[in-house]
Parts: sequence; C-alpha cells; structure tokens
Amino acid sequence: MIRHQAPADNEALRQSLYQGQVFLLEANVASRALGHAVRCLLLKHFGADYRSLEHSADGDVFFGRMGLSRRELYLQPEPQRLIAQLVASLGFDPARSACDPLRLRAILHDGEQNLRAKAVYYPHRDTWYSHSQSLITCWIPLDDLPREETFVFFPGQFTQAVANNSEIFDYQRWVERDWNLKIGWQHKDDGLTAQYPELTGALPEDAAKIGFSCRRDQVLLFAGHHLHQTLPQSRGRNRFSLDFRLVQLDDHEAGRGAPNVDNRSTGSALPHYINCAAALRA
Repeated sequence: MIRHQAPADNEALRQSLYQGQVFLLEANVASRALGHAVRCLLLKHFGADYRSLEHSADGDVFFGRMGLSRRELYLQPEPQRLIAQLVASLGFDPARSACDPLRLRAILHDGEQNLRAKAVYYPHRDTWYSHSQSLITCWIPLDDLPREETFVFFPGQFTQAVANNSEIFDYQRWVERDWNLKIGWQHKDDGLTAQYPELTGALPEDAAKIGFSCRRDQVLLFAGHHLHQTLPQSRGRNRFSLDFRLVQLDDHEAGRGAPNVDNRSTGSALPHYINCAAALRA
C-alpha cells in the first residue's frame, strides 16, 4: 500500500491516491527547504535540542512557544511560497492547485495521558473536517522517525463506512467560534471545549493497520479520506512534523476523488485555501 516512487504522470498519481495508494517519497530540494525553514523556527523558540522533554515539562510554556511558532508560519508569506514550490516539484500545476495553511504538529511524550490532547489520537479521516473528497494530505517529518513515532492507516476502511459523528463539524461555525483553530490550538483548553469528529463505534478487532518509518523531509502523500490514527509517543522525546492539505481544483470541480462512504461534515474549507500560483508570486 505504501509506495516509494510516484507515477511520472501527475494525473496517474492523483488517481492512485484517490484509490487508496500512499506514497512516501524521498526528500527533494523543495521539501528540504521547507523543513529547514521550520527547524530554524523551532531552534528560535525551543533551542538546539527542540525534541527534548525539558521543553514540554511546563505545559503552559510549551503551549505558548508552539502558539508563537504556528502564528509565525501562518502570518508570513514565505512558508506558503515554500509549500507552492513543493507542490510544483511533485508535478502539480500551481495554477490549478490550492493548499490550506501550513500546520506545525507536536506529539508529546506520553501526551495521550493529557485529556486536552485526546482528540489528537482519535482515528479519523481528514475529510470529516469539511474538506473535499479530492483532498490530498501532505505530511513531512522534521526528523528521522521509527514507525513507533508516526501513525497508522486502516486500509480496510478506505471503502467501508465507519460509525462516526462527522455531522457535528461545520466549517463556518468552526472558524466563527475561533479563527485561530485553523492553524492549530491557540488556547490550551481548545482540546476540551472544541468538538472534533471521532468514531462512535469500535473498529473490527482484526482491522489491518499499516505503519511506516521515515527520514526527515521525506514527503508522505495520501488521500485525506484515508482513516488514520496518530500513535502515542513514549520514547522519551517529542515529535514534530508538518502537514498541509492540497486540492487539485479540476478534480474537485469534476467530482473526482476518493469515495465518500461516511463523511457528513458540512460547509467547505476550500474557500480559505490559497492558490499555489498566487503564493509563488507573493
């Protein structure tokens, strides 16, 4: 299911993604530039050993530094330009591609024990958050990671509905409540007060799980429809990664994408995506 070489033709790549293939691609010039820029930001706010547990010992301090980092990524045009360069390097037409803002993620050691972070570990489809069925998720690790520090896919559920409450999520209500939620939690209690789609029933006990290891600045591409779950971090360090969501506009307009088997979220996040060609000109 996880391939390491993408089809040369971009349309073939997109169709493979919509059919459930996952691609873990080698780092290239564009992904290294993006990773380097964000690591510099982490060095600025956390110091050289940014994965050290000492930085998350005081949760409020850590959360404040993460908030500053996320806001810098959101407010500056350079990260979005680097995303657009990466999208172009993967064979997508920037003029017909749109991306949401870059997100910086942190999975803390033993973070699953924090009630505020419980939603981070929910099995979910990204499409449950009012995204197009044409959604392609791009995930980039900032460090080399063993499979125990990444996440897993549930390939058997790609074409099968799972019991969920995605109907609770409406994009317009979400951003009206707190615009900052677009770029990650900006208030420490968001994980307790905001509503996040989740499973409402158990997965089959024999549901297959596919995990992966990776090297820093590699590019993982998968359909946002894929059911996946972040793994708890228990190896004595924190994990940082980047992700953004990509929609090829012709596919969206033509209704091409992964099958919608259980997404009942409402509204659309797409109007707040940024056209990649415009980002390159900024």
